[in-house]
Amino acid sequence: MEPDTLNDDVNQKHIMLVEDDTELAALMQEYFTHNHFRVSIVQNGLDAVDAIFTNAPDLVILDIMLPGQSGLEVCKQIRQQYQGIILMQTALDDDVDQIMGLESGADDYIVKQVNPRLLLSRIHSLFRRVQRQTVPSIAKNAHNTATRMIHCGPLHISQTNRSVTLNGVFVELTTTEFDLLLLLAATPGHVVSRDDIVQQLRGFEYDGLDRSIDRQISRLRKKLSVHSTESELIKTIRGKGYQLCF
Repeated sequence: MEPDTLNDDVNQKHIMLVEDDTELAALMQEYFTHNHFRVSIVQNGLDAVDAIFTNAPDLVILDIMLPGQSGLEVCKQIRQQYQGIILMQTALDDDVDQIMGLESGADDYIVKQVNPRLLLSRIHSLFRRVQRQTVPSIAKNAHNTATRMIHCGPLHISQTNRSVTLNGVFVELTTTEFDLLLLLAATPGHVVSRDDIVQQLRGFEYDGLDRSIDRQISRLRKKLSVHSTESELIKTIRGKGYQLCF
């Protein structure tokens, strides 16, 4: 099997597959191994939490339907301590599964039996976001030079350790939520379109149908509102996009 040469910047990253379908897991392991990843497999939801904490993989592909306990429960248990990427795997292209996965703390989701090359491209995109050492290009255009800290009123974002505080209180965010907030904070008060968000965070053009960004915005809003007296820190500008308001 020849490796796909989409990108070489994630060589030797560790992917953990939490998947009870033995045949599917073996095929995925073979494919990712040939594309220069280190791959481990866990087949039971009850074993997954300890395995993730013990091995600290760079990315977890987490099936929702697992013996022992569901992938959603695993995601909830690990999210507060696990700093890697969680890619939820759903059996059907069902909005409910996708929403529940994102609300449990997953960074992104895929539908089972996805084209392997498309999945690989998605994984490369997720790793590029985490490894990005400067603000997104929108931020560079706004500030001329990249900065390691962004301050928007009481909101403070550290790019060095990828942390966020609001009114002096730490806000726990997933990888996707942090990158989304960073993108909005790069141009506070300005509207960032869905197309720009998808292009910056996922590396492809917005198709006009994908609602995952809306769901991530909703989760981000809720997390910020807990530590703020403002009623709406992220506004939806109908037909245009989103705006961070401070």
